[in-house]
Amino acid sequence: MDAFRALKSRNFRLFFYGQSVSLIGTWMQKTAVCWLVYRLTNSAVLLGVVSFVSLIPSLLLSPYAGSYIDRHNRYRILMITQIISMLQAGALALMILLRYYNIPGIILLSLVQGVINAFDVTCRQSLMVEMVEKREDLPNAIALNSTMSNFARIAGPALAGIILSTFGEDICFVSNFLSYVPVLISLWMMKIVLPPVLRSDRSIWAELKEGFHYIAGDKDLSSLLLMLSASSLFVIPFNTLMPVFAKDIFNGDAKTFSWFESAAGLGSIAAAIYMAKLKPGKDLVKLLITASLIFSLSVLLLSLSGWLPLALVFMALSGVGMMAQTASINTYIQTHAIPTMRARAISYYIMAFQGIIPVGSLLTGLLAHFIGPRLTVFVAGLAGAVATVVFVYYRKKLRFHHYEIQEDRRAGVAA
Repeated sequence: MDAFRALKSRNFRLFFYGQSVSLIGTWMQKTAVCWLVYRLTNSAVLLGVVSFVSLIPSLLLSPYAGSYIDRHNRYRILMITQIISMLQAGALALMILLRYYNIPGIILLSLVQGVINAFDVTCRQSLMVEMVEKREDLPNAIALNSTMSNFARIAGPALAGIILSTFGEDICFVSNFLSYVPVLISLWMMKIVLPPVLRSDRSIWAELKEGFHYIAGDKDLSSLLLMLSASSLFVIPFNTLMPVFAKDIFNGDAKTFSWFESAAGLGSIAAAIYMAKLKPGKDLVKLLITASLIFSLSVLLLSLSGWLPLALVFMALSGVGMMAQTASINTYIQTHAIPTMRARAISYYIMAFQGIIPVGSLLTGLLAHFIGPRLTVFVAGLAGAVATVVFVYYRKKLRFHHYEIQEDRRAGVAA
């Protein structure tokens, strides 16, 4: 099938199957950590802290990780990050098996995982172009990877819910530890040929600066990253308030909250399948603009909805918009960044996406405290719409500037 054409590449197929198992285990552990922390402390603040420390390293370390990865063998780094992740999962599982419920220890291990992810996610994304045999299959591989991630986002918590209520937290943590086995086997079975890494005499900080200048100098890439940063800061964190919507606004329970999560996940999968079917040459910027409008308007309408089924429809549409927005930016960067700068460009994508979300989540929580959840979500949707309009205006201005330069060049040649 055309929608699965990237799976014809042996290396990507191995990666896809191994990660499918591992990501479900990761989401099982995330769900179990949240449940355990709240069960032990009854503190929503500590829940926020655990989430914050697991994501904030992406904001602080991603650019450095991109520069480091560009200087070393990406395949080897990926193997190392997966092994360290397995050890982190094993340490957490051992704590729970021994009934050593130490909250600072859980927070510290969550921080360790966040640091690993700053390198691991950047490495995985930059290596994907080497996993597919045909370059035109790269957008399909990115979309399939997103489909896998969003399926895990639904299946992992659902499976964790069953296990938590039937067997307890232990099985969730042990399952995540064991889920790294198929990943390591898949990576070991790969036959991946990487271009030679050119050793540089310059310091990594000089290359970090070079990566920043490359991104800042490429107006197409920098405008997309600024758009993603605005979305991560103002719009995507609206999801933080969904437990409040489920419990207080729609008078529901944990099941109601799971409906919101599932609706967003199903919308994301639908968008990922659409992205997987895209033909090469599709205008990704137009797709980004459409997706951004769908995302912001669905969030805005969600804030106004008073009927649960309609709210779930808007939640699903928000998943469609967010998935298509982030995937189109990711695909554009991977297909347009020059090879020597690809990891560094992707690292800025990770920073603009995963790194800024925890900051936005804190701002969303504070704003909801002062003006209420409905108005906060309305502001989020409005901010997304404004950011999209500004982006469209800037792109038109940029195209006009390119046109003027070309006209000046033609006039110079004619003279």
